[in-house]
Amino acid sequence: MKVLGISGSMRRDGNTTTLVQTILERCRTAGIGTEFISLAGKVIHPCLGCEECKEKKCCVIANDDWSAIIERVLACEVLVIGSPTYYYDVCGQLKNFIDRTYSLYHDRKLAGRRGVAVAVCADRGSDRALETIEAFLNTHEFSFLGGVRGKGYEPGAVLKDHEAIARAQAIGNRIVGLLCPGD
Repeated sequence: MKVLGISGSMRRDGNTTTLVQTILERCRTAGIGTEFISLAGKVIHPCLGCEECKEKKCCVIANDDWSAIIERVLACEVLVIGSPTYYYDVCGQLKNFIDRTYSLYHDRKLAGRRGVAVAVCADRGSDRALETIEAFLNTHEFSFLGGVRGKGYEPGAVLKDHEAIARAQAIGNRIVGLLCPGD
């Protein structure tokens, strides 16, 4: 799998998933291996700030779903990561996921990948959510391929945001160009 998409939304098939999947679909049609993970229904405990990860070289919390998901992130070349906007920022589930990656920061285990940020809001606030995701990607030394901001509250409403869909398809094209330069 070369491209991994993660939706932090608690709505398994919500608008965030739609935008992430739009990017992945473009990659799939070019023959690039993709995988999608929804954080809906997953248990991801918050970082404890224990600093044990500095010595252990990985997060010491073992009784949740974070470890299995981060293994998929470590296996990808491109990470497409998205969140609905909650109070002008990413949702708590995705924030927990991001905070736990501090355990990988010490040895720069995520460096060298490429990343895309996706944020969906009902009306406004997605700029800050995109900044949070971009900060996560930049901190871990991903090459930032861009972001998509979409608008939509009701299920499927983001499909009416033609600018967001076009931007997602364009980023999908960019990924295809990077991973399949002959196409």
